[in-house]
Amino acid sequence: VDGPATCDKDECKGSPCGMGQTCTDPSKTVSSIGDFVCTCANGVMATGAAATCETDECAVMPSPCGTDQTCSDPDTASNKLHDFECICKSDPAIKKVDGPATCDKDECKGNPCGMGQTCTDPSKSASSIGDYTCECPNGVKATGAAASCETDECAATTPPCGSGQTCTDPDKAANKLHDFECACASDPSVKKIDGPATCEKDECSSNPCGMGQTCADPTTSVLSIGDFTCTCANGVVATGASATCETDECAVTPSPCGADQTCSDPDTASNKLHDFECACKSDPAIKKIDGPATCDKDE
Repeated sequence: VDGPATCDKDECKGSPCGMGQTCTDPSKTVSSIGDFVCTCANGVMATGAAATCETDECAVMPSPCGTDQTCSDPDTASNKLHDFECICKSDPAIKKVDGPATCDKDECKGNPCGMGQTCTDPSKSASSIGDYTCECPNGVKATGAAASCETDECAATTPPCGSGQTCTDPDKAANKLHDFECACASDPSVKKIDGPATCEKDECSSNPCGMGQTCADPTTSVLSIGDFTCTCANGVVATGASATCETDECAVTPSPCGADQTCSDPDTASNKLHDFECACKSDPAIKKIDGPATCDKDE
């Protein structure tokens, strides 16, 4: 009554500014409606209305993200700041909001080198893609790709397989080492990868000697085929073949049977010993193998 009323009004109470902006009303009076100020976090101001703080935070130079990253501002229409996103180019699943992401990457995890090669990535960074090295067991290296370690391991000056063995490298075009194969000439099914095969063979296992003979193979090696010996019970020895131990055991003097007996060797063609037969002259039904028969007869 009797004078102007105090009609102060703080226009900021109605939150007229955008999210993240600071509102200031310097007069707080109805006589100065619309003089409030909206200030963005980056300092941009507007009077009497919400300020336009940004359009696209990724559009600045230099980029707020690393060179190995993609920048994305998902809400360029709003007045939000610090909502941009940095995404790793090497792995889009790796990202960070409001700052560069950590995009370290070990390229060796993808097994880029050939079998048998050692992979080393000195930087493990997406900003240095392709700086990994592949090293062969023989020391040959390549950067950013698998190394060419070999052509044909069997072509080496010193053959990698033993004498009498066949060497085969099945994958000469690949960057594989130690994949050559040694196969025994005597038995190709006996083989070994990356080294000489064990081609020993005991020739006596096939029973090459005649019945009653003893077989011995001093080397059991395919490099000495035919060195087995056959020894007869009477000491006759033959190498590389069955021995001829006998012709006719009854042909010896004196006869292995008694004087009153008949000696018969039923198998003189074979290499059997001790198969002769003594039969009594008085009674041929009485006989004995490999020794005199008992022909006593009490009339």
